[in-house]
Amino acid sequence: MNVIRVSDPTDPRLADYTRLRDVNLRRHLEAEHGLFMAEGDKVIRRAATAGYVPRSFLLTERRAEALDDVVAATEAPLYVVSEETAERLVGFDLHRGALAAYHRKPLPSLDEVLEGARAIVVLEDLVDHTNVGAIFRSAAGLGVDAVILAPRCADPLYRRSVKVSMGSVFTLPYTRLDDWYGGLDTLSEAGFDLMALTPGEGSLPLAEAMGRLAPDAKVGLLLGTEGDGLSARWLERATSRVHIPMADRDVDSLNVTAAAAVACYELARFGAVSGRVHGV
Repeated sequence: MNVIRVSDPTDPRLADYTRLRDVNLRRHLEAEHGLFMAEGDKVIRRAATAGYVPRSFLLTERRAEALDDVVAATEAPLYVVSEETAERLVGFDLHRGALAAYHRKPLPSLDEVLEGARAIVVLEDLVDHTNVGAIFRSAAGLGVDAVILAPRCADPLYRRSVKVSMGSVFTLPYTRLDDWYGGLDTLSEAGFDLMALTPGEGSLPLAEAMGRLAPDAKVGLLLGTEGDGLSARWLERATSRVHIPMADRDVDSLNVTAAAAVACYELARFGAVSGRVHGV
């Protein structure tokens, strides 16, 4: 096991872990080097189990032996630092005491992700990494087969998304559409009934719409960006529009993560999920 103790937060060997809360910096650095960050013992272990290859591990002194088995199974270095050095390096109190930098895998093609899938979630331009991670966790836990991302959707492998998903981003297949404008046509041609989740007029209650599905239906649940919801283009291309009925208490809709969880549950309840479960 290659254990290296480091006391200087500016040591170039720790460059992967620099300023983890600086979103713009991290987007550039992670894209350039093809890496992502896993935080906490459980998430790090799930990344390893999912077959991702580590670049290095960073543990605080009090957690120096927490991942001995994971580290020993690789050739990646383990950097051990003090709590003070860790905070100066990453930009916040690393209370979990464990980080790992992993190599990314190439995204699979759309055809690969859709093969055998009967229930998918399609995200249009969600920009909040926390929301993306939460939706992945709900989708994985409730048996959805895959997630499809619009080109401008937030990165599921950004540290915050990975953390909130509890590693579901490692096990639930996903990919990006190359074309926002015509991407839904590709899904329709693949046989998916596209249900646009929207509180707008003319939409059916979600449970009612699910009840009208054929037993062998393939369903794509469309979720729009925070605040504005789905674009007019995507609403036009949807097979149907659906909503989650609200009680009469001045609440017209749920936020996107809560709505996704309810909708994924409905997919499972009405048998639209194929059983190709990838939950963690």
